[in-house]
Amino acid sequence: MMAIGLMNMVGSSTSCYVTTGAFSRSAVNYNAGAKTAFSNIVMSVTVMVTLLFLMPLFHYTPNVVLGAIIVTAVIGLIDVPAAYLIWKIDKFDFVVCLCAFFGVLFISVQGGLAIAVAISIFKILLQITRPKTVMLGNIPGTNIYRNLSHYKEAKGIPGFLILSIEAPVNFANATYLNERISRWIEEYELEEEVNKQSDLQFVILDMSAVSAIDTSGISLIKDLKKTMERRGLEAMRVVQIALVNPVGEVMEKLQRANKAQDFLGMDCLFLTVGEAVASLSFKMKRGASNNV
Repeated sequence: MMAIGLMNMVGSSTSCYVTTGAFSRSAVNYNAGAKTAFSNIVMSVTVMVTLLFLMPLFHYTPNVVLGAIIVTAVIGLIDVPAAYLIWKIDKFDFVVCLCAFFGVLFISVQGGLAIAVAISIFKILLQITRPKTVMLGNIPGTNIYRNLSHYKEAKGIPGFLILSIEAPVNFANATYLNERISRWIEEYELEEEVNKQSDLQFVILDMSAVSAIDTSGISLIKDLKKTMERRGLEAMRVVQIALVNPVGEVMEKLQRANKAQDFLGMDCLFLTVGEAVASLSFKMKRGASNNV
């Protein structure tokens, strides 16, 4: 009782479920109609009386009968519709659900939970180290830019590579993002040669979904800027990188690292993708007219 009380005291400050005992005992308790933790006292008294006075009556009762009582109570905890809903929403979560179920079934409760927690941690690490980056395009007739793979009517803008980073940028994913963005640029330049489309002049990074950034993330932006300048020199044209809507914390760290001024000085820091495309398109046309 002291252990259960201590667990409930600690759990109440961390949003845990009320601790009443094992799953099987909790299920029997629930099916018996218990509503409050006071049922634990009734259960304890009943168990004590049974152990002291009624044990001879259960001496010849097969263990399978006692097991059947527990199985009958626990079977109600298996929620098949909930498992199907998990399958519909997220296949990876369904794998975690299956691993937890079969781990508890064939190993132990502790083993099943350990497997599920380990797989969940792996999923979180995978999401952190492999953040999602998508290419954006313009929806015709609007100033809205959306994921090209989700909106089939969206079109790319000639001379622009518009990318959206949809995760915080930190030391765990900075190298991956550098490689991924470089691949986006290489793929664009390859299509540029095949389709004879406009040369790449601007890479726009939509940072609306980047909620946080660290020193490695700042270094990533610095490296990308240098990469664009080097590619521009090799191709004998200007290739610039622009940032769109960095949130407060990201902007603050850019300013501390003296990187925000680099983009402000080149007019390459904007609030929206539409504003960035309009401004940079004007700059591109003005540069072309000056060359003429």
